[in-house]
Order: sequence, then C-alpha cells, then structure tokens
Amino acid sequence: MKKLSLLVMGLAFACNSSHKTVTEAPQPKPLADPVTYAETITQEDLKEHLYTYASDEFEGRETGTPGQKKAVAYIKSHYESLGIPPAKSDGDYLQNVPLEVSNVPTGSMSINNTSFVLGEDVLTFSQAKGTYSSIVYVGYGIEDGTYSDYNGIDVKGKFVLIKAGEPVDANGVYTITGNMEKSVWSNASEAVGKKRDIAQEKGAIGVLYYDMLSFPRFKGYFQFMKSNNSGRMQLANDTNDEVLIYLNDKAVKTLKSDIEEDHKAKIIPTNISMNITSGNDEISSENVVAFIEGSEKPDEYVVISSHLDHIGITDGGKINNGADDDGSGTVALLEIAQAFKKAADEGNGPKRSLVFLHVTGEEKGLLGSRYYTDVDPVFPLENTVADLNIDMIGRIDPNYKGARNYLYLIGSDKLSTELHQLSEAVNKKYTNIEFDYTYNDENDPNRFYYRSDHYNFAKNNIPIIFYFNGTHADYHRPSDTPDKINYDLLENRTRLIFHTAWEIANRPSRLLVDKAAD
Repeated sequence: MKKLSLLVMGLAFACNSSHKTVTEAPQPKPLADPVTYAETITQEDLKEHLYTYASDEFEGRETGTPGQKKAVAYIKSHYESLGIPPAKSDGDYLQNVPLEVSNVPTGSMSINNTSFVLGEDVLTFSQAKGTYSSIVYVGYGIEDGTYSDYNGIDVKGKFVLIKAGEPVDANGVYTITGNMEKSVWSNASEAVGKKRDIAQEKGAIGVLYYDMLSFPRFKGYFQFMKSNNSGRMQLANDTNDEVLIYLNDKAVKTLKSDIEEDHKAKIIPTNISMNITSGNDEISSENVVAFIEGSEKPDEYVVISSHLDHIGITDGGKINNGADDDGSGTVALLEIAQAFKKAADEGNGPKRSLVFLHVTGEEKGLLGSRYYTDVDPVFPLENTVADLNIDMIGRIDPNYKGARNYLYLIGSDKLSTELHQLSEAVNKKYTNIEFDYTYNDENDPNRFYYRSDHYNFAKNNIPIIFYFNGTHADYHRPSDTPDKINYDLLENRTRLIFHTAWEIANRPSRLLVDKAAD
C-alpha cells in the first residue's frame, strides 16, 4: 500500500513537472483593419499627382521620348520619397527594356519569275531573304481542339501559305463552333497572329498570308509608315513576327490560282525569291519596379500593374496628355503603394510581397509587360500569385450616363474561381461598386482581355483582374485631360483595388489556379 501511494505521488509530481514545462504556441497576430490605410487614398492626392503626371510638361509620355523619361523620373521619385525600395537586386528601380523601331523594309520579291512590288502587291514589316523551290499550303492554318489543317503535313524549315477565315460548310455551319456562329478564327486582327504562331511552333520559317478583305488595311498602314518614316516598335531582337508576308489577290493567284476553293494541305512546287531588307532604330525605355517585402511569405508575389506611357504628340503638335489612359492607373498605383507602406511602417505589412510594376510600351503592343514576363522577370513567375492591372479607371463611358458607380472587370474568373469570389466579397464589404462583366465575355468583339498588360501574366497561368472604365470620346485624343477625371470615382475604385490586393496578400494560402490559360 505504501509503495502504491509513493507511485501515485511520483506520477502526480511527474505530471505536474511536465505541465510546467509546456509553453503555449504563439498566437498569430490578428490582421489590422485595412480601412485605416485605404482611407489614406484620397481624391485630393490623386488629383495632385494627376495634374502633374498628365500635364503638358510630360509631352504625352510616348515610349522612348523625353516625356516618357520625365514620367519615369516622377514615379521613381515617389517611391524614393516613401522609402519603398526598388525590386531589382542591384538597387535600381528601372528595368531597361530594349526596344527597336522596324523601318519600312525595301527590296523585291518574285514568284514563279514574276516580280511583285513591295508595298503594292506584297507587304511585310520584317526582313526576308532567300530562294525557295517549294512551299507548304495549309489552308486556313488552324489547329483548334480536334480540328487541324496540319494533319499529315510537315512544315519544318518551310514557308507556309495560309488564307484568312475558317472552315464552314454549304449550310453555313462553322466547323470550329459547330453552329452558325463564327469563332475567333474569323477575327482578322487576332487570327493572323494566332495562325502565324501555330506555324512557327511547328517549325515553319515564315508565313505567306492571303486576306483579300484586310489587305487594303495592311497596305494603308504600310504606306503610312513609309510616308511618315515611322515603323512599328517591338522588343529588340524579337523574332515573334518573323517572317510574315501579306499577298494580294494578284500575287497569291500566281502562286496558287485555286486558293479560294482548295482547303487541303499540300506541298506546292514553286520558285520564290526574296531580297527584302530592313534597318531598325534602337529605342531606350524602362519599366519602374518597386516592392514591399512580405512578412511571412516573402517569396510569394502579388503584382499590381499599370502602364506609364501614352501616345505622345500628334496632329501637328497637339499633346495627348493621357489623363485617363493611363494616368489614372499610374496615380492609383502610387497611392496604393503609399497605403501599403504606411501599414508596413506600423507593423502591419503584407504577408506576401507586393510588386508595384509600372510598364512601358503598352501603347506599342504590351511591350514592357511582355519583357517582364517573357524575357526578364524580376521575381519568378511560378511564385507570382496574381496580377491586378489598372488601365483607365477615372472616367465614365457613354453607357453609364446617370449611373456612375460602376467598373468593368475583366478576367477575374478566367484562371481562378477563388480570385473571382474574393473580388466580389471584397467589393461587397468595402466599396459597393457595380461590377460590369460585359467585356469579360469571350465573344465580345473588343477583345479587351488581350489588350492590356495583364494578358502577359494571364498567358503564363497567373490569375489576373483587369480594372477598366471603358472607352469614351476622349480616348487617344488630346482632350483626355485631368480636368475630366471623376476624382470621387477614382478614389473609390483605387480603394477597391487596395482592399483586393490586401486580401490576396494576407490570405492563408495562395490563390488556387483551377482553370487553364488559353
């Protein structure tokens, strides 16, 4: 009995001693109320920024011009004044984006010993040299789902001949859609690039393209470039557009007289000679990239982007100030960064890192964002959680007369259901803006999803939201001035984006990508 008592006492003592050595796990710090920081984003500050940024002093901020350099300096100075560090490891806010302007080419082209005038019968905006004894005809040049014009044909190392349009039967039923509705392959502007890309992926060295309806438009652009000594801007050493040659009806019929009736792929013996040269001019431009390091997940990144450029001086010396496009997005991003910095200074910094990305060359073809994603990502794309892109959020488009509190959202549901749900919940909780998803429709002819900088992230399977107020009568005109901005709307829309970024940056897990990129 005594032994049993001692044993019980010993166990009790042991348990008591053990209990005293247990330490409670530290509780996670509760999140601060983001409203405190959102309220630092004010109409007054946005207006002060924009009246400077969209002033005549900045000369319309055309890519590579002194005006664009002033814009870059203004943005950089803002981050320096706030103490927000540069994103690049070398301590520089500026990411150099090497660009070049392709001058209108010169030279000649012959098909089956018949010469064709460059700029009249054949058009190209890149260099093309060589002699070829055959080409490969691939009909519409489409590969979509189970349909392919490339079945049983090898185009590697060959020029391919492609015609515009898509297959449709005698009853007007389109093969791709399975009904009487056209697909994207009938969209002249978009389809030519998609068809060219497919050909290049299959190893073709160039594309001869026949589009009878669009050829006059291409020709007009060629002649405009020639008469104004103004070529198309592109990333330096960019080969995405090599080699694309447009043929008119006369030229293509010399090569294949039955092209409109014949849709089947085949090798065509021919004699083609190209001697077309082009000299490009180098352009210097920059992205501006700043960041706030995450407190718990520093190697996961939330990007907030806007483009810093506009279209410069046109129409005999008129300055296009670009207050809405995209001065509104630029100043919104500056204010969002300031709000997050205040939170970080008070010990409430984001758990994930925030990247404030001001890109150049959007007006020239999304060049700065493409350089960031495809050439030189400052941070790994696989660790990039989302991109919130701001492009024109200061105005009201003609469809919303009398209904001011709206915003077009594009892309929120394309890759991540969670992002879409988060976006809706944040808006309901904080800002109560009417979200309009008109331009999110895949069949919308404007194709805005593909026309701003978010797309270069989306194509890399990174969830995005594109915030947009729609176009208006002052779009790309000298009349897009800061006095026409609705600053109360700009304030509320900017706060929405801040709150959305706050939620993404601080949620326990990164956004789930549950849909595939196009």
